[in-house]
Amino acid sequence: MNLLDLSCPSPEENLALDEALLLRAEEEDTGETLRFWEPGAVFVVLGYSRRAEEEVLLDRCATDGIPVLRRYSGGGTVLQSRGCLNYSLVMRIPKDGPHSTIRGTTASILGLHAGVIQFLLRTTVEVRGESDLTINGKKCSGNAQRRLSKYLLFHGTFLFNADITRMERYLPIPARQPAYRKQRSHHDFLINLPLSAEDIKDALARSWNAVEKNVTLPADRLEELVRTRYARKEWTYRL
Repeated sequence: MNLLDLSCPSPEENLALDEALLLRAEEEDTGETLRFWEPGAVFVVLGYSRRAEEEVLLDRCATDGIPVLRRYSGGGTVLQSRGCLNYSLVMRIPKDGPHSTIRGTTASILGLHAGVIQFLLRTTVEVRGESDLTINGKKCSGNAQRRLSKYLLFHGTFLFNADITRMERYLPIPARQPAYRKQRSHHDFLINLPLSAEDIKDALARSWNAVEKNVTLPADRLEELVRTRYARKEWTYRL
């Protein structure tokens, strides 16, 4: 598996690169990739089917100049900021086995990631809800996926030094939430891992046998996706 540790300059480019890598793999069968990236600024990201007016405190975002964007995969709305480590897996879809189904993919990947974090911390890490990793009932990682015919994108965020109190300002408690959340505030529901980004990246890369290769980025597709999708209000707000 190819390892790509690359954070783009803008939020729009970071979201678009995940889709660009998936589309290139689907069209050219370029193989599997594990990408890491960290946000350089604060921004909100909607899941593919979520409604901004229901999931975001838009007046506060507008007042503070916080961008609101939409990603290519499902799942809930998140706040991206420094202290969040994002990973993206572009993987082939086999004819059978765990990764041949949505639930099987989630169970397989999150089971591996839970084991990685559990080994590092020597504490129990559980998979709960649809696609969360938790410690003592608190969420430390949220995840989502998008599937095409030949390849899938499975990506998520690990909290390691995130400003959770800032989430209270921009995101309401979601109407759709896993039962184990029990209407808890972001402050009471989320937890930062006592690990560095490098600790997490090194452990995940070893677990996926991912190594850096000299791979050309899909620059033209990336630029096109930013221009026609991720930088457009029509995409974010479904206008």
